[in-house]
Amino acid sequence: MRRLGSFFFFFFFLVFFINATCCRGKSQQQQQQLPKKQVPFFIFGDSFLDAGNNNYINTSTLDQANFWPYGLTYFKFPTGRFSDGRLLSDFIAKRAKLPLIPPFLQPGLRQYYHGVNFASSGAGALAETFRGFVIDLKTQLSNYYQVASWFRHTLGNDEGEATISRAVHLFSIGSNDYMSPFLTNPTILNNYNDSTYVGMVIGNLTTVIKEIYRVGGRKFAFINVPELGCVPGMRIIKSDNNGSCLEDATRLATLHNKALSKLLFELEKRLEGFKYSLFDFNSNLRQRMQHPSKYGFKEGETACCGSGQYRGVFSCGGKRRVKEFELCKNPKEYVFWDSYHLTERIYRQFADQMWGGTSNSDDVGPYNMKNLFQIH
Repeated sequence: MRRLGSFFFFFFFLVFFINATCCRGKSQQQQQQLPKKQVPFFIFGDSFLDAGNNNYINTSTLDQANFWPYGLTYFKFPTGRFSDGRLLSDFIAKRAKLPLIPPFLQPGLRQYYHGVNFASSGAGALAETFRGFVIDLKTQLSNYYQVASWFRHTLGNDEGEATISRAVHLFSIGSNDYMSPFLTNPTILNNYNDSTYVGMVIGNLTTVIKEIYRVGGRKFAFINVPELGCVPGMRIIKSDNNGSCLEDATRLATLHNKALSKLLFELEKRLEGFKYSLFDFNSNLRQRMQHPSKYGFKEGETACCGSGQYRGVFSCGGKRRVKEFELCKNPKEYVFWDSYHLTERIYRQFADQMWGGTSNSDDVGPYNMKNLFQIH
């Protein structure tokens, strides 16, 4: 009987020990899955940064890239990114030792520890920009509110707020606001002078920045807009232009970039703890367009994928209005992937500059992306 009692005692002790060990192992494993002092990466804006949100909205193929040959080189399949491979934000995430940041609308996305991508191809700061076909900046802000609430609910108010304050918020916005009138209805610009129109775009962006700051965001990164009149798709708008840059669009971009620099300088003075990085996307792209061989490219003005002069007809993939298109043999030799967007190779170069550039170079400042991710 004593032997039987000893056996049962040993059996229950063994079961208890195994359960305790398993539970402790699970608990430790769960804790390891929760990143400590994680710096989330939140991404806002347009097709320069959209990782696939437009795959999940009711829109047209003009604002989607979920078909071949998009994604041709790196992913080997279309992801919704307007490139042959990865984008700026993908390379920045890699540098920050983060995984690819998923689109907010990706089905099944339930946790946001590493951050989330809110960007939407075709989006602008103005709600009127391609209205009904994109997720405008104000709506992206609404989606951000949901994620900020998730952090507070999941981690508690204090740790949730601390995590948001550590996060880096990257923006690419404005290009579509200035291109859309020329692509849809040029008479819109007759209602405003250039300064007023740019002021509307900057005003909406200011509101979003201040809202994110109010929620707890302190670290921001921006890329300014390129010489829009010189991208392949804009050069062919006026047939009598003989392929020259569309100066009206470039003029708006120039005004925007000056206003953006001034805005960020003022916000840094007025908002306690506000830190930012501004990358000169404009001049760096211009240099590669004008001197492609200096940066390892063979072609700086004609796109890899599209049709017509400069392959500026937005036909890449044959799913849009024009079905015929040409595709270059090697995207790595090109600056432009399609009529409006860039190749993975140039995004990698820009991301390297954004990550490690110094303010002395005039490429990025006052902080670079590495600074922003490391500052707490």
